[in-house]
Amino acid sequence: MIILGLTGSTGMGKSTTSAMFEAEGVPVYDSDAAVHALYAPGGAAVAPVEAAFPGVVVDGAIDRTRLSARVVGQPDALKALEAIVHPLVGADRIGFFEKATAEAKDIVVLDVPLLFETGGDKRVDKVVVVSAPAEVQRARVLARPDMDEVKFEAILARQLPDAEKRARADYVIDTSRGLEAAHQQVREILAALRHPG
Repeated sequence: MIILGLTGSTGMGKSTTSAMFEAEGVPVYDSDAAVHALYAPGGAAVAPVEAAFPGVVVDGAIDRTRLSARVVGQPDALKALEAIVHPLVGADRIGFFEKATAEAKDIVVLDVPLLFETGGDKRVDKVVVVSAPAEVQRARVLARPDMDEVKFEAILARQLPDAEKRARADYVIDTSRGLEAAHQQVREILAALRHPG
């Protein structure tokens, strides 16, 4: 089984590209979705995160805005949060791999926003970086509700520069040329992996 790491900076179109891999029958493990589930009512992260950051749970779920206010720009707080969440995500990911193995899948995708930043690139066989020109990225992100320049710059500060991600990637998908062009790039990557040379 080939493990493909999928990553890309904010606003590059990673979620859309992830869905394209799924449309081609490739199982995708979405680490963000896993965290959302862990933060939801009954999620395994709710009690330990509330214990570490009292007041971040609202109606039985972790309030991401409150939690963000406690950890953004606070390296020690962020490390404490990651020490709680990363092992829980890891346990969830094991179940994903077991299912893919049982279904005899030849390729799986791990969709990880901070793949390089967390050293996750060392645990995959190949890395796909989703990219677009900086002006396209900026326009996409600033069009989101509750987003402004300050938040955008804070997010970028936590991420490796796009140029560095592209330089370290095995494959780069350019999402600035439209959905069909991006989907064709996904198909080409899968074909290259399945029929090397």
